[in-house]
Amino acid sequence: MNKQFKRMIEITGVVFVAMILIVTFGMHQTEHAATTSSSSSSSYSSSSEKASTTKTSSVMNKVNWQKSSEKVAYPDLTKYPNAWIHVSLAKNRTYIMNGNDVLYTMYCSTGSGGDNATPTGTYYIQAERGTSFYSAKSGEGANYWVSWKDHGTYLFHTVPVDANGNYVLSEAKELGKESNSHGCVRLSVPDAKWIYDNVPEGMKVSITEN
Repeated sequence: MNKQFKRMIEITGVVFVAMILIVTFGMHQTEHAATTSSSSSSSYSSSSEKASTTKTSSVMNKVNWQKSSEKVAYPDLTKYPNAWIHVSLAKNRTYIMNGNDVLYTMYCSTGSGGDNATPTGTYYIQAERGTSFYSAKSGEGANYWVSWKDHGTYLFHTVPVDANGNYVLSEAKELGKESNSHGCVRLSVPDAKWIYDNVPEGMKVSITEN
């Protein structure tokens, strides 16, 4: 075998090896790109799923004493046997709670202060409740009342009514804005009726300043 022919064989071998390396590298790059694309797609899908499960920031209706406070349905308390009620005096809000989770938020008006202050503390829904009452002493009554302290003294109930059973509009319009009750917790008509119909005797009620 002459030197020139041997040299050609060596060059051909080098070229063949180089071609194999180039093809192998190209396949590796393609696989890497496909993996990266798949990973990115998976990440995007995960982000989309998280975004889709994010709750809306607010489901509250505008304050209206004739309507429910939220746009969504009231909670089914049969699904929450340990539900409880939190009333914030500072915010004039009543929260239906399950542990630390808020199931529903209601606009309310609490006591105006002094002798008419709403007492803070932990209480429990009592046996007394009714569809209406009127107090000649205060010159006001209400509908759908439920007692939580002193057996008929401190109540959840609707915005006030007069001696003829008509809602007192000047007071009703202050729901959720002013603390102007005689110590009870005033609610919109639908919210008070829901508590009257659904909240059981013995449910915990926590009244706090904040």
